[in-house]
Amino acid sequence: MRVLGVDGCRGTRGHGWVGALLDGRRVRWLPLCSAAEILAVDAAAIGIDIPIGLPAAGPRACDRAARRRLGRAGASVFPAPLRVVLSAAGYAEACARSRAVCGRALSVQAWHLVPRIADVDAMLRPADHARVVEVHPEISFRALDAGVTDGKRTAVGMAQRLRAAASIVDDLELPHLPGVRADDALDALAVAWSARRWAAGDAEVLPCANPPRDERDRPMRIVV
Repeated sequence: MRVLGVDGCRGTRGHGWVGALLDGRRVRWLPLCSAAEILAVDAAAIGIDIPIGLPAAGPRACDRAARRRLGRAGASVFPAPLRVVLSAAGYAEACARSRAVCGRALSVQAWHLVPRIADVDAMLRPADHARVVEVHPEISFRALDAGVTDGKRTAVGMAQRLRAAASIVDDLELPHLPGVRADDALDALAVAWSARRWAAGDAEVLPCANPPRDERDRPMRIVV
């Protein structure tokens, strides 16, 4: 079964993504620049580290469940932005729109994700929901290997992730692609692992097996 995991990176074109195309115990790294390129990859399932299914007013239940699951590492889960901010012309306008609806401004981190979120949101069609899922790599790594406990930007955390990755890929070699850090590639691989579980029917879904849907009928879920 061939599956794709995708994580955002600095990149050199467009929005910048790195893909881990997982086929058995082999991985091929793909530089990707858009949601259209991601969806065009021939894969049984595609996992993306980006919010899919956007709230109209309040926080998503899947984000709350993810933060609870991660405990002290829960800060790595940014609340998904409200759908109304996708068309904002700038950060100030996005914050004003968010405050008007829910009383809270948009975080800078979330605003930096908006171009990628909007790109994916514009490309997804109803038929894609069975194949394309949102995945959070920190949760996936901890599900893959309970020994992953430290932050990914630390030497110990990187060693833990390399050990976990070696359990699913033979002769792992990280990519040498412009703008792609080692942790970006490993995150994409962890996302691919969860995408494979989804395709096989073995994945866990946060917050529940039948998650709430947004106003465009997209499930607001995180797949593990």
